[in-house]
Amino acid sequence: MESTRESTPLRVAVITASTREGRFGPTVARWFAEQAAQRDDLVLDLVDFADAPPPSRLGTPAPDGFDEITRTLQAADAFTVITCEYNHSFPGTLKNLIDTHYYEWRAKPVAFVSYGGVSGGLRSVEHLRGVFAELHAVTMRDTVSFHAPWNWFGEDGRPVDAEGAEAAAKGMLDQLAWWGHALRDARAARPYGG
Repeated sequence: MESTRESTPLRVAVITASTREGRFGPTVARWFAEQAAQRDDLVLDLVDFADAPPPSRLGTPAPDGFDEITRTLQAADAFTVITCEYNHSFPGTLKNLIDTHYYEWRAKPVAFVSYGGVSGGLRSVEHLRGVFAELHAVTMRDTVSFHAPWNWFGEDGRPVDAEGAEAAAKGMLDQLAWWGHALRDARAARPYGG
């Protein structure tokens, strides 16, 4: 018989990293949220800090609304970061969001959906792996990536190759769910102190 904890859906914070004007991130995030919302083992919280960005410098007061983002990250069992690639790495605003939090990431899994030019944002993902490792988070091996996403997505906001993209998302979400349950159970049995 399944325990209550195992049957309780994982709370996944889906973070849209880009805050630039004219950004493509919300299109990718909407599609991904549709994929994840089809699962009954996940509950999503969408985090788009374009309207409430993290402090521009550590130690300075956060803008209005940023406390709500912090509470969402604290409550999350797992994360999915939707990231673009700027200059072969991830956006500085995302680094600020990560750096203004610490305990929120610990002993929790992080998945990535990336987009960009020819690399599909994968260089951004590889840089993020090291950052999250320092924060004691576990990153998923599989990712979803879109190179030249403006060519991949139709006017309806969905990928042209829906079958391939959906299969990649399912595989990654399966990994995230496994790690999310395993780490949530481990934190409940023995609080993480590393």
